[in-house]
Amino acid sequence: MSDHASSPHDPSASHEAFFALHHGLPRQGPGSDATTRRLLSLAGTLPERPRVLDLGCGPGRSALLLAAEAGAEVTAVDTHEPFLDELRAAAAARGLAGRIRPVRADMAAPPFPDGSFDLVWAESSVFVVGFDRALAAWRRLLAPGGTLVLTECVWTTGEPGPQARAFWDPHYPLRTVTANAAAAVAAGYHVLGTFLQPETDWDEYYGPLAAHADAADTTRPGMAAAVAGARAEIALRREHGGEYGYAGFALRPADPRWTVRPERPGDRAAVRGVVTAAFGREAEAGLVDALRADPGAWLPGLSYVAEAPDGTVAAHALITRCRVGGEPAAALAPVSVAPEHQRSGAGQAVVRAILDAARLAGERLVLVLGHPEYYPRFGFVRASAYGIRPGFEVPDEAMMALVLDASAPVPGGALVYPAAFGV
Repeated sequence: MSDHASSPHDPSASHEAFFALHHGLPRQGPGSDATTRRLLSLAGTLPERPRVLDLGCGPGRSALLLAAEAGAEVTAVDTHEPFLDELRAAAAARGLAGRIRPVRADMAAPPFPDGSFDLVWAESSVFVVGFDRALAAWRRLLAPGGTLVLTECVWTTGEPGPQARAFWDPHYPLRTVTANAAAAVAAGYHVLGTFLQPETDWDEYYGPLAAHADAADTTRPGMAAAVAGARAEIALRREHGGEYGYAGFALRPADPRWTVRPERPGDRAAVRGVVTAAFGREAEAGLVDALRADPGAWLPGLSYVAEAPDGTVAAHALITRCRVGGEPAAALAPVSVAPEHQRSGAGQAVVRAILDAARLAGERLVLVLGHPEYYPRFGFVRASAYGIRPGFEVPDEAMMALVLDASAPVPGGALVYPAAFGV
């Protein structure tokens, strides 16, 4: 996963020893086929034969799965030719040689035209470039509607101990999942989903690596340092693994046609006009006003607007406090788009923006009562799957839930809206 064994005395020997130690490993970082599949599910609907760029592919475990199960045409990039040779052999053995194109290239500057890929993929490799630099450098490669999927090492506690910091800070300073999500939003992406990878993903990497370290010839130049580095990393995980982990991120560039932002005090009249026009009546606009006046329901910073090119308010979305089984949750309602801007992407833009804001504000669960053909594109699923039930009659498929933070159990039970909803 990381080359902590670099030696100032003979960097070339250290580099060669590092790759020799890792040669033949099924993975070059924490992961599993199950995690690859879960990441793929977060990417949403893909074309029938998606064009995928797998950056830092290593021996190509992810590339092979994407080609076989997603029907993808995969361009797999790595700088280490022996890894690409392993991938070529594995692809040929599985009848996938026509679906996978190994390319030796620098993942920091991929030599491909803008808009070439529906999916840019980087499992356990973004540390080579750096999270922020990768977001900036790889965005141009995505076709319209394309998705960037990557995994990154993160702090899983707000106060990591000195031993973990002493290991990570000099080599690759870590951030939390929320901090990385905030960086992605600031870089112009929407967060489609995140999750913390299971401990078994580390076992799939460190088990074979430990066996290689035990069998290594430490008289070979640079190998003693490479083995020591691997063992130190494994020991740190064993002793301090509760402080850090690997997390998956699915990101999509924001629609550049719309400026989305929190509502300002001067927007209230415009918001009322958009909500009234969208629903053809004043009831929903009155609901927004009533929620704004209820300190137990109103969540500061979670009333969002999308601006049209002329600066007028084109769409509005609101999230307020609700409860599920007595636990705090968030209700998305109403979502309104001015009639002249409907079916233009304004609604999707403002919904994605407010969901990002809710995620960064620490909200764990969002509920919506809406069209079952529309909201699943944002990741919503039937609320009944979590044992959540509203206190009124509604089609099961119309009451939906989106888990923003799966690090804690999802509450189930009765869904209670703020009093202003009248239900």
